[in-house]
Amino acid sequence: MRTNCSSGSACAANSSEEELPVGFQAPGSLKLVFTVVLAVMMGLVMFSLGCSVEIQKLWSHIRRPWGIAVGLLCQFGLMPLIAYLLAISFSLQPIQAIAVLIMGCCPGGTVSNIFTFWVDGDMDLSISMTTCSTVAALGMMPLCLYLYTLSWNFEQNFTIPYQNIGISLLCLTVPVAFGVYVNYRCPKQSKTILKIGAIVGGVLLLVVTVAGLVLSRESWNPDISLLTISCIFPLIGHVAGFLLALLTHHSWQRCRTISLETGAQNIQMCLTMLQLSFTPQQLVQMISFPMSYGLFQVLDGFLIVAAYKLYKRRLKNKHRKKTPGCAEGCRNKSCTSPQETGAFLEVNEELAITPGTSEPMDPPVALEPMGPISSCAQ
Repeated sequence: MRTNCSSGSACAANSSEEELPVGFQAPGSLKLVFTVVLAVMMGLVMFSLGCSVEIQKLWSHIRRPWGIAVGLLCQFGLMPLIAYLLAISFSLQPIQAIAVLIMGCCPGGTVSNIFTFWVDGDMDLSISMTTCSTVAALGMMPLCLYLYTLSWNFEQNFTIPYQNIGISLLCLTVPVAFGVYVNYRCPKQSKTILKIGAIVGGVLLLVVTVAGLVLSRESWNPDISLLTISCIFPLIGHVAGFLLALLTHHSWQRCRTISLETGAQNIQMCLTMLQLSFTPQQLVQMISFPMSYGLFQVLDGFLIVAAYKLYKRRLKNKHRKKTPGCAEGCRNKSCTSPQETGAFLEVNEELAITPGTSEPMDPPVALEPMGPISSCAQ
């Protein structure tokens, strides 16, 4: 799907780097170093997150892809619709509305995988959803853009970055595959790698966000409507994804996972598509939106993680009050493994409010306390 630019303007895909907006392109050497370091670090982070994936659970999601199907419905059903409604509600200019719509049609990004780990989500489902949404984007992105731009009478076509999608898919699957193999062969070492990778991933998100804002500071368009949309768009995506997962009777762990996957878009893919499809003059009016969306996407993720940690601590304190021997035992020895902690949280959440599950749950016999120490959550 190649760009046919509107009459009277040169195609952005054929323009040189000097024609791009000032401040959007970093100096050559700095840009190269930043790109290489970012690619290597993201590969290492995805490798570490792959160490949390178990082959049997991953195969169960592929064999019965109910969770993946709900995630794809959120990604390519809810997000483009939300983007379209926001563009109409705020009466955006056509060029700005297109930027919002393109963001809504992008697949999920690796940011969601990092935050899913921090909220004790289903990592197998998260990585499966990210991979499947990236593959589905090859056909769903042009379809969604075509359907939602019919009523706008927009003359310019779009260039779908198929090469960028393929590279993103490759950079996701290869490190994760190595991580899965390490987890299968050396489960003890994989836990250490996972903890280090999760910390590095959080720091990397902050560094990339700040660096991206600094490198493109002169390209920002202080449009209040675009800033407002970039702030509420990911939040609406998180809430909508959580509610749809809840209505389709998924467990709380899967609801958290689908929620984070829905609100986290692939910012780099959106930027690539804008660069390939629009002239530098048009790009100035829309480039600030994906940058601000990326900023608020990361901030929202950290807020969700903080809220979950508070909820987890509250649940743990409530459990300790019911079992006084647990607190004393935890002072003498570490409580439980992450798997036992996740199981404990799931059981207590299901007892609090049970939305139902998409598949029958195992009986809670394996989760019975084996002593005053193992009965308490981490």
